[in-house]
Amino acid sequence: MIRVMLAEDQAMVRGALSALLNLESDIEVLGSAPDGEAAWRELQRLKPDVLVTDIEMPGLTGLELAQRIQRHELPIKVIIVTTFARPGFLRRALEAGVSGYLLKDAPAENLAEALRMVHRGGRSIDPQLALDAWSEADPLNDRERQVLRLAGEGQSASDIATQLHLSHGTVRNYLSEAIGKLGVGNRIEAYRLARQKGWL
Repeated sequence: MIRVMLAEDQAMVRGALSALLNLESDIEVLGSAPDGEAAWRELQRLKPDVLVTDIEMPGLTGLELAQRIQRHELPIKVIIVTTFARPGFLRRALEAGVSGYLLKDAPAENLAEALRMVHRGGRSIDPQLALDAWSEADPLNDRERQVLRLAGEGQSASDIATQLHLSHGTVRNYLSEAIGKLGVGNRIEAYRLARQKGWL
């Protein structure tokens, strides 16, 4: 049996994925979580073979969850199922050790096949996205990405400094570095461009 856990913030999608996968004779859904932090706790408790996760979730994103699994060297494979056909997301997912990356508009049977392939040690990546992912490198480092994401959510430099335990000047430096690297005029344009490319 392939033991699976789901992390997805939309209850209806989570229920549909669970029902769909439970129809397969060789797949068992052990549990599910509505956000990244809850998923992290459940992963340690349930110890599934494969985590199927969305990218955008409250708390930890699916990518941050994959990075944490990789950092803690947990023997759990990760498949991302998302609406985001962004090369930057795929690139970061692969760097975080993700084994599968599927788009939500793919045929339903693709997910069960991807689970089987990943469980056997293979990879299942949307082929067009895989080609696009290597055409343009992400210029941002992790700190710039973190600061830019918070700025894009409307937080001031002072708020960001407090939240990340940095000085106000350091936050401003990260923002100006990100703006410079992306070749735009301000933090809002930088945030928009980075999101569009899948770098946030």
